Amino acid sequence: MAGEPAAQPTFENPEPALIFLVRHAEKEIGPEDPALSEAGRERAAVLARLLQDAGIDSIYSTDFKRTRDTAAPLAIRLGLEVAIYDPAKLGDLAASIKQRRGRCLVVGHSNTTPELVGLLGGQPGAAIDEESEYDRLFVVTIGPDGTVATVLLRY
Repeated sequence: MAGEPAAQPTFENPEPALIFLVRHAEKEIGPEDPALSEAGRERAAVLARLLQDAGIDSIYSTDFKRTRDTAAPLAIRLGLEVAIYDPAKLGDLAASIKQRRGRCLVVGHSNTTPELVGLLGGQPGAAIDEESEYDRLFVVTIGPDGTVATVLLRY
């Protein structure tokens, strides 16, 4: 009818997907599957405090002590289970995250984290320094129309 406002387009899920991605925190030197160092445990606690109010509804980690232990403080704080993913199947994880939407944390490694950012459509930036860089926090937003934005933070 004339004079009525035009109908607004509707989306199945009008909320953007918000994905937080980090490399595991500092690890001990030595074994093949090292635990977090004291500095790493402190960084994991900082990450939990930083993201506790971000509305995260799922957490993903590879099946290594250092990644699980980086994710654990936030998972405990939020009462969430950590879903284990295979770092050799990042494409599958990216597709799953895009499909489910919501807000999630993904804990990975110096090589897998930037790769996953790219698979989500974000900008991974320069390679992560294997020896010393543990503070990079990517925030990838996927809008309901499929547009992607990337923000790089340090923590």
